[in-house]
Amino acid sequence: MEEIWNGLLKAVELIARLDPVVVEITARSLFISLTSAFLAALICIPLGGFIEFRSFWGKRAIVNLIQTLYGLPTVTVGLLVFLLISRSGPLGGLHLLFSPAGMIIGQTILVSPVMTGLTISALAGVSPQIKETAKSLGASEAQVILTVIKEARPAVMAAVLLGFGRALSEVGVAMMVGGNIQGYTRVLTTAIALNTSMGDLELSMALGIILITLSLAINLVLGKVQGW
Repeated sequence: MEEIWNGLLKAVELIARLDPVVVEITARSLFISLTSAFLAALICIPLGGFIEFRSFWGKRAIVNLIQTLYGLPTVTVGLLVFLLISRSGPLGGLHLLFSPAGMIIGQTILVSPVMTGLTISALAGVSPQIKETAKSLGASEAQVILTVIKEARPAVMAAVLLGFGRALSEVGVAMMVGGNIQGYTRVLTTAIALNTSMGDLELSMALGIILITLSLAINLVLGKVQGW
């Protein structure tokens, strides 16, 4: 118990004096996670709108598949991306393996099912009267879709924030695709795993406190968005 307490005090000290290693790892984690969530939002929000507003054969099956992929294991995504961007893979010539760009690709794929599925649910929850009113006022199909997305924007924003939260807290893709290289691809989750195995509990606890704090901040923002 004393070791844990000493580790906690050391962790607070590292955070308070803005230890360069802690700041570096935290900044990289935020950059990679924010970029992944942003790219996923650019893809998933229009895709969710297309699936929701279009009627086609197999739509229900596609929605069920997307919802099934909510629990997609991170190591599975990591393996898939590893095979794609490794030297012998189809994207091997781009030299993305063990790089932040490769991690961003992996995390974008990881959070896309969650973001797409929640976007579909958000748009489906908008009253049909809003669509009919927009059409009766002469709105085009694109304007109707934009109107519905505006009505559902709190839930859509919640989907984006949840995607960011999953990207920030995942470890499988970051470890397998990024390689946990010091000063280059090491992020909060991989650094915690590595330093714990090496017995550096102070740094592990400092990074863990930061990760929990960031997760708490995400939940607070999510609650505020839903309140709006």
